[in-house]
Amino acid sequence: MAVTIIMVFGGYILAGGHLEIITHSLPFEMMMIGGAAIGAFLAGNDMTTIKHSFGDVVAAFKGPKWKKTDYQDLLCLMHELLNILKKNPVDIESHIEAPQDSEIFARYPKILKDPSAIEMICDTIRSMIMNFDNVHQVEELLEKQLDSLLEEKLHGSHALQNMADALPALGIVAAVLGVIKTMASIDKPPEILGGMIGGALVGTFLGVFLAYGVVGPFANRVKSIRIEEHNFYSMIGEVLVSNLHKNPVNICVEVARRHAPTRVRPTFNEVEEAIRGLKQVA
Repeated sequence: MAVTIIMVFGGYILAGGHLEIITHSLPFEMMMIGGAAIGAFLAGNDMTTIKHSFGDVVAAFKGPKWKKTDYQDLLCLMHELLNILKKNPVDIESHIEAPQDSEIFARYPKILKDPSAIEMICDTIRSMIMNFDNVHQVEELLEKQLDSLLEEKLHGSHALQNMADALPALGIVAAVLGVIKTMASIDKPPEILGGMIGGALVGTFLGVFLAYGVVGPFANRVKSIRIEEHNFYSMIGEVLVSNLHKNPVNICVEVARRHAPTRVRPTFNEVEEAIRGLKQVA
């Protein structure tokens, strides 16, 4: 954002432009364009999407929620749960029915605080215990659940992109109002009319600049973050589906590990060392 602002206004100043016209008109144009954009955003979205969008703006600065250590913790959690499931399915019920009271889930507080991850893990394992072990059925259920989750997570980025698409038109609205004001003062000297026309054109500039230089990039950034975070939930499905194929627990974990994004993927040795530490604690 800093590079964008410096290059645009720096180039304008170096070309001989004067910031006085822009700074004088900016508060009024921003009130009209920004206010109309926010008003349209509030009118066109429900409260859930609005809350998501504010959270998405924060996420654009903070980055993805799940870090490399979280992916490693997820693999360790799934390893523990699948080991219990293979040894005695009855013992797993207490953990999936009340994950908040489970000593296994308690070792991974960040995952425990995420309702989507806990719901996906517990519901799928519960289905497996109920002899709902048709691999294709489980895969279909997980795929639908993952698609629904991703669609929900992308509502904020879609709303921000819609706002970005509307901003150039709202800039024209502000510019037209400036032209109307100028035409009402047609008897003024040329130097005054020139300043008023310049102020009106600030609206067009501001609408386009906000659309393609600020809000649009934010929407794209949010989308990329939510898609990367979605891989965390996809890993859960990879582990559970691999387990339904009767693979050993270590193989299930390795299949899921390779599904993690390269930037946050723990190495094979890191996962093995973490699992070994769990065994020593047990």
